[in-house]
Amino acid sequence: MKRFFTLLLAAITFLTNVKAQLPAKKMVGWPKVEKQMKPWTRWWWMGNAVDNQNLDDVLKAYAAAGLGGVEITPIYGAVGFEKKYLQFLSPAWIDALHYTVKQANLLGMGVDMNTGTGWPFGGPQIKPEYAASKLIIQDYKLNAGEQLPGPIKVKEEKQNFARLQALTAYGPNGETENLLPFLQKDNTLSWSPKSGVWNIDAAFSGKTRQLVKRAAPGGEGFTLDHLDRKSVDVYLKRFTEAFHHQPQGIRSFFNDSYEVYGANWTLDFFSEFKKNRGYALEKHLKELAGKDSTDENIARLKSDYRETMDELLLNNFTKNWTNWAHGLKSMTKNQSHGSPGNLLDLYGAVDIPETETFGSSHFDIPGLRRDAADIRNVDPDPVMSKFAASAAHTNGKTLVSSETFTWLTEHFKTSYSQCKPEAEQLFLSGVNHIFYHGTTNSPKDIAWPGWLFYASVEMNPNNSLWPHANGLNQYIARCQSILQSGKPDNELLIYWPVYDVWNKAKGLDMPLKVHDVDEWLHPTAFYQLAKDLSKTGYAYDFASDRVLIRTKATGHLLQTSENASPYKVLIIPESKLMNLETLNHIIQLANKGATVIFQQLPTDVPGLNDLENRRAKLKLALASLNFQADGNGLSSFKTGKGEMILAQDVKRALLQCHINRETLTDTGLKFIRRKNNSDTYYYLVNHTAKDIDTDLRVNTVGEVVIMDPQSGSIGSGTMKGNQVRVQIKSGQSLFLNISARHTQNLTWNYLDQAGKPILITQPWTLHFTTGGPVLPEDQTLNKLISWTDLKDPELAVFSGTGLYTSHFNLSSKTAKEYVLSLGQVNESAKVWINEKEVGILWSIPFEARIGQYLKAGNNTIKIEVVNLMANRIRDMDIRKIPWRNYHEINFVNIDYKPFDASNWSVMPSGLIGPVMITPYP
Repeated sequence: MKRFFTLLLAAITFLTNVKAQLPAKKMVGWPKVEKQMKPWTRWWWMGNAVDNQNLDDVLKAYAAAGLGGVEITPIYGAVGFEKKYLQFLSPAWIDALHYTVKQANLLGMGVDMNTGTGWPFGGPQIKPEYAASKLIIQDYKLNAGEQLPGPIKVKEEKQNFARLQALTAYGPNGETENLLPFLQKDNTLSWSPKSGVWNIDAAFSGKTRQLVKRAAPGGEGFTLDHLDRKSVDVYLKRFTEAFHHQPQGIRSFFNDSYEVYGANWTLDFFSEFKKNRGYALEKHLKELAGKDSTDENIARLKSDYRETMDELLLNNFTKNWTNWAHGLKSMTKNQSHGSPGNLLDLYGAVDIPETETFGSSHFDIPGLRRDAADIRNVDPDPVMSKFAASAAHTNGKTLVSSETFTWLTEHFKTSYSQCKPEAEQLFLSGVNHIFYHGTTNSPKDIAWPGWLFYASVEMNPNNSLWPHANGLNQYIARCQSILQSGKPDNELLIYWPVYDVWNKAKGLDMPLKVHDVDEWLHPTAFYQLAKDLSKTGYAYDFASDRVLIRTKATGHLLQTSENASPYKVLIIPESKLMNLETLNHIIQLANKGATVIFQQLPTDVPGLNDLENRRAKLKLALASLNFQADGNGLSSFKTGKGEMILAQDVKRALLQCHINRETLTDTGLKFIRRKNNSDTYYYLVNHTAKDIDTDLRVNTVGEVVIMDPQSGSIGSGTMKGNQVRVQIKSGQSLFLNISARHTQNLTWNYLDQAGKPILITQPWTLHFTTGGPVLPEDQTLNKLISWTDLKDPELAVFSGTGLYTSHFNLSSKTAKEYVLSLGQVNESAKVWINEKEVGILWSIPFEARIGQYLKAGNNTIKIEVVNLMANRIRDMDIRKIPWRNYHEINFVNIDYKPFDASNWSVMPSGLIGPVMITPYP
């Protein structure tokens, strides 16, 4: 008996130890939604005409609708309200800022702030000597023995602060001479050529004279010289003093896209160029002034010039501004696109890199409206957005933001359904912190439609869609709660060959704009490779030369910074030019264990200085790479602990490296992947024209939990090996949580073998609850049609909310699930079944699972529908009712021409259907 109890005790101990070693069960749920996970909005203070009561009222409305924060950007004001204007950074303005921060914090919201008004940075503190500068080059010609007849002065008008910085003479045989020593105090030149004809170039540091665009009261003035540290310090000093050197509770200071037109110079440019490039730019004024040359040496010269601009902007503005913000216990959020520099480094130098979308994209989702009048010259490009995301990822930063929905459609025509795929495209690019563009602060006593900013998508309480804003906002918050958790899971690091971009003889500075990606990005092999890899199912980030130089090889992984996720392979796309330092470091990474794939080896070095010597060193470095062909289009070179592969077909090389693509993209689905400890999250989006019901193969094994960010539903899915069953309709998205741990979630309810749909054929009553210009009379509808097609003329001009009520009979409730489909909705619907709220159906496919709300017998259904502002605005313009009267640009349409809706067609409105319920036995 004693032996029996001994064995029993041993068995119990063994089983207890085994159980302790098994992965613990878990309940998968949505992360706790914090304020930065909710969508934020750019918040325009028109004329700074704000007061505490109205600030309190609108902040409460924003919070109730699901916004997580506001970004204050003061701009010009409305005509007739000048007495209510506050001067920017005045004590009264600072008091308003403090009140805003206090009230927002009480509501669980955050506050960001533009470090200026309008855009770009500038204002009254920027006297001409600190203003944005430009290079002015004037030509002269002298024959032997001749002298210039008068002083050398800048000819351009209003250049009182222009300074002559270089005077170079070019002889007939290629000789050059510095003529500054021959310049007299009165700016006359005491020099003449001894023989032949000489050309003289005079270089002046002039001023662009650009003023702040859309400035608010107290923010007017010249645009800042971003390339000059002293000018930046002078600019920021005004804020420091207004803040009394104390933190203001601002989470992050914001800078808009770089739109400093023609600013291609600063007083220290010649000295900085000589220090960093190693030769005197003054000797090359003739080549620098050339605009349309194709000469290779001029391209190299201008590449050196552009690299110097990059350094000045990075060090004197971006890092300087960020250090200033940190001194006030705030962060920086910067739109680096449009800058004349390496975008990856400029994005990476701030705390929150921010991209933007401008215009609308094409999606194949059936029923998704995209009017021809809303299409810009270049669609928003996910690869462009990945520049900001890559900068965050390679620098180990958590947040990647976006100015979102700018000019998504023409004014007053944007539906939430149109917003959804644009936001999803940003999420798929790595963005995880949406900022709406945006919300205009408008006091309650301003007649409808309130104060509006011309570039806004009108995300404000006066929008007739606003009662359903929480549907879109909750979706974004759920998505961002996961996309801000953990770290990105991208296996590939792709080098961006910026020197190939800079190496152009045409032009001077090179602002890399979102609107010009078809010029500087789309034609490149880098872009084609990135697009191809995305479509094939690979996940990647981009790296600059600076990022590569600091990257370390840890085992066979690449670590770009301490907090960044490691990468498995470095890819060098087809490129001509590469710095010797970058190439040598890439070789060192391979020696230490990294895998590097070259699409082709670089053939030259960038720049002009010491060219032949650097070329020889590059050639020597490349000669040390003893690639051996394998007969299948690949060549490899084992070096140290790692390997280098030369392959035009990068995908074949990745296969050889056992880097597996996600084959789920073969279905047309798009994805992004994140790691959170032992969990892997897949964000799947269906922007195809078809519903997808299939077993998806994924590169992760474990148990799967399916999470629907639109409804919030969660359930354990079916996973066999590395195959997950997924049902995802066109226009929908899902998260997959895959973990080795067992889950305790309820089983996900797959919908199979649809039964015969139940069409709601009973009459509908339609009651209008809010909106205008007047509330129409109640309607009884035997058939659902646009309410604008009904006989009441008030309905064609109405914008607001209509409540539809009907009933249907369910003979028995035996099916596993029932799906409500609303058919066509213009534009968003909130549904109740038997007085129980189902939720807001605000986007295609306008469906919801409703089994839990149904009962056998008679059921009631109520559907609240909101339409667009467009019909009411159209009517106001037809009747010439004034609603817009602002200083400066006033109000323009999507083509920046005076806005006029009087020629619009009436937009369909309401519930058009058909409304049906489909049982799934």
